Amino acid sequence: METIRNYLETMFARLPITFEVQKAKNELWQMMEDKYTELTKEGKTENEAVGIVISEFGNLDELAEELGIRNFVLQENKKSAAGFRSVTLAEVKEYLHDKRRAAYTVALGVLLCIISCCGYMLDISWNWRGSVYATCFMFLMIAAAVGLFLFSGFSMGKWKFLKEKGCSVDFATAEYVHNQRENFRVTYAMMITIGVILCILSVLSMLIVSSLFSWRSGLGTVSMFVFIGIGVFLFVAAGNVSAGFTTILSLNKGGTMGGSFVPSQKQVSYKNDIISQMMSVYWPTVTCIYLCWSFLSFDWHITWIVWVIAAVVQQLIRAIW
Repeated sequence: METIRNYLETMFARLPITFEVQKAKNELWQMMEDKYTELTKEGKTENEAVGIVISEFGNLDELAEELGIRNFVLQENKKSAAGFRSVTLAEVKEYLHDKRRAAYTVALGVLLCIISCCGYMLDISWNWRGSVYATCFMFLMIAAAVGLFLFSGFSMGKWKFLKEKGCSVDFATAEYVHNQRENFRVTYAMMITIGVILCILSVLSMLIVSSLFSWRSGLGTVSMFVFIGIGVFLFVAAGNVSAGFTTILSLNKGGTMGGSFVPSQKQVSYKNDIISQMMSVYWPTVTCIYLCWSFLSFDWHITWIVWVIAAVVQQLIRAIW
């Protein structure tokens, strides 16, 4: 029965969520269920019963008139003829693998950019001649980071069609991605938490290293940048991996039956496009403001209020728009 249910969900995935479509879906499910029960009572095996049910009720074009959804099916067929594409489970697995690799590649590049300035800090500590070594270190780190960014961009280039063309996923694929994201949720929380802790401890590490190696004044600053770099590495990696799941789950557009396959597919939509674009970078911006304010003022006992204010503002924006 699970196979039949998945097939039914996929049949209706691209149709809009309306009373007529939902009623037709429920009626067709009842017919499939009754037919399956009848076949199993006649002695058919599960696979035989599933095959017969799908062959008899699996063509929505033939059943549309009887179910009262002919117009909806015709509109969907026109969209499909215009190049609408269904992304397979194998393609989704490959995309998620490439996205995870690209996430860590980009995160490493960001880390190298952050620590690229550490050469000048070491120059202060070790009195390198004419800052030549410091300059070489900086350019090597930046060159390596750019190389990682380019490699990531080229490797993900083949997946541009996910955003440029109309695509969708079936019920089984959406459920697979949803489960993968749920499994990653704990890892995501740990990475973000450790990243925040490292950014906070970066100041402490600078003070400790500077006190232990007072004759090397730049080492403390180097340790601070390393801590921040690792923290940002975790932020970027976790965010990009999570974005991969969101990209796939967002292929089934809101307002369609496929857009409600799993609870996590229900995206928040705003009436104003400008507000929508602003909210897409809302929390990264809040994080940046929090860290900048904290590091510049060292008022860690006060700056936490940023999160409370940001949460309230987000709810106000959602209520208004």
